[in-house]
Amino acid sequence: MPEKVDFLFTGGAVVAMNEQFDVYTNGAVAVRGDSIVAVGEAEKIAAAYTAAETIDCAGQVVMPGLVNAHTHIPMSLLRGLNDDLRLDVWLGYLMPLEREFVTPDFVKLGSRLACAEMIRSGVTSFADMYYFEEAIAEETAAIGMRALLGQTILIFPTPDAPTYEDGLILCRRFIEKWNGHELIQPAVSPHAWYTATPELLRACADLARAFDVPIHTHIGETGFELDSCREQHHMPTVSWNAKNGVLDTKLLAAHCVHIDKGEMFALKKAGAGVAHCPTSNLKLASGIAPVAEMLEVGLNVGVGTDGPASNNDLDMFEEMRLAALLAKTQNNDPTALPARQALEVATIRGAKAMHMGDITGSLEPGKRADITIVDMDGVHNQPHFHNHADAVYSRLVYASKSTDVAHVMCNGRFLMRDRSLLTVDESQAKADAAQVAAEIDAFVRERESSPYNKLILLSGVQRQESFEIQVKVPIADDASVLAAVAGDQLEIVKRSHYKQYDQYFMFDQHDQDAARLRYREDEFVNDAGEVFQARSRLTLIGEEDRHAFPNAVMLSRSRFLADADRTLRFYREYFAPQAEVEVNKDRRRWRVLYQGTDFAINLDKLTLPEIDGYFLEIKSRTWSRTDAARKADLMTELLALLGADPATAERKEYPVLALSNA
Repeated sequence: MPEKVDFLFTGGAVVAMNEQFDVYTNGAVAVRGDSIVAVGEAEKIAAAYTAAETIDCAGQVVMPGLVNAHTHIPMSLLRGLNDDLRLDVWLGYLMPLEREFVTPDFVKLGSRLACAEMIRSGVTSFADMYYFEEAIAEETAAIGMRALLGQTILIFPTPDAPTYEDGLILCRRFIEKWNGHELIQPAVSPHAWYTATPELLRACADLARAFDVPIHTHIGETGFELDSCREQHHMPTVSWNAKNGVLDTKLLAAHCVHIDKGEMFALKKAGAGVAHCPTSNLKLASGIAPVAEMLEVGLNVGVGTDGPASNNDLDMFEEMRLAALLAKTQNNDPTALPARQALEVATIRGAKAMHMGDITGSLEPGKRADITIVDMDGVHNQPHFHNHADAVYSRLVYASKSTDVAHVMCNGRFLMRDRSLLTVDESQAKADAAQVAAEIDAFVRERESSPYNKLILLSGVQRQESFEIQVKVPIADDASVLAAVAGDQLEIVKRSHYKQYDQYFMFDQHDQDAARLRYREDEFVNDAGEVFQARSRLTLIGEEDRHAFPNAVMLSRSRFLADADRTLRFYREYFAPQAEVEVNKDRRRWRVLYQGTDFAINLDKLTLPEIDGYFLEIKSRTWSRTDAARKADLMTELLALLGADPATAERKEYPVLALSNA
């Protein structure tokens, strides 16, 4: 008597992706409950099994569901926002926006939209890393997809955790609730070594080992990341992660664009998986991962789309095709990553990379019924040749499209039949996404309306109202100034010497008093002329209200100060100024008391633009015009004491001087 099963897929070509790479030209797959019962020739399966429902797959390929090995699915709601940027600048735009908008409801909606797209692309399993991962788990499980879901942990505040300790607690609770679920595998996701401390990485590794769950993290994505790791820790990124316990876990390492052969062997020895994300790496100009070398070493390499905000889609057919083409170009070898191997990394190797290869990724008895059926009769897939055993792989990888996917089953449950989604209300998800996009648009327009808004959303600022009385006078040499400060008429409170490298970002190049942003690098110099300390700062200088006094000027303006913890190139691309002015100078400064009044005396030698002589600058904080008038008189006395002529005072600020000397 034939055994009873729930579904019988029969009459199509069955591509098993098992160890033998079995292909049954006229094959069948029997499914009972959540699992595959049998795979083989259609005639034999029909003789052995009778099904509650038989699906005719003539003209189609029955294959394992595709495995998206790395993504950030809620970022489907950020698709197309701020494209064509470098990774660090792109993150600089995105992270403040995420702090504003990302909530459990946001990630659920983003997950619905992304799951609908992935199902249409034949994906049944994916690896995610984001915030509020428990909400993503709830949505994913309800939709019926299989997922490795990593709760993101960073050293700085995130939308779901004010501190990394809170992030660890949140992750632990997520694991405790979801570990052992039939569809959801919780994981620990320290974002990357550069957004972590050694203590954070070790704590994440300890948590993963305690619950025997994977770690999902970014490793070696950009050349800048590799250079930074070598500079800071004197070792490459894989080694630094290994030193902090990350390789002692079930690791899924995303990207691995910039790793060497030794690091590949270290990952292989650790049993780690790698997620190759070709489209995202190309779009962000991160480079091309050495996939052929990784596979030669024996690493389990999967293919991932990365997030839909950096790809910008979740189309795994497009991704595996690009993976194959890139490997050929990178190695100057058309035999690199052939079609069969490309499909392998998109299915069974991807499942193994996610540490799920025992339950999914291939069509084998005992494995979960994660199945994708692809139509092969489109005009773009004609004609069919049968003289080569691997012809079906070529058709799937090089010619098939995600739109060819007809049916998708995960865990024995249909998610799509005849191209109709069964577990996601696609129309409602699109309408809800449009509403969120309108809200984000309004937020972005406000942010882009001024340098202040962009600065405060990037890193926060300290506001400093500045009311100054100041005078600046060109002098031929420094002898008289040095003699005066060495005399007994001035009480020296503090002295310092530093080199200043200023880059001014101008946002209205026709108005010299308009707001401008200054990126300053200070190098402090000791008595021997050696640099012993350095710092970087951002100062947003607001529009100035000027009031002239004899030989001096009172300035009223707001300053907004922020730490400059990123590169000049980052700020240039993030703020996109209309013009830039560079000013370099050697500055000696004395804080003095003169007639019981506090003054700052700056002796500046401009080296860029190179201007003969020096500028003597005297400044003092003030709070009223009466006080400013008194200090202006004292400044006239100070100028005489320092050997300068008040009548030659220069009214222009340094960036304006630099422009006039350009």
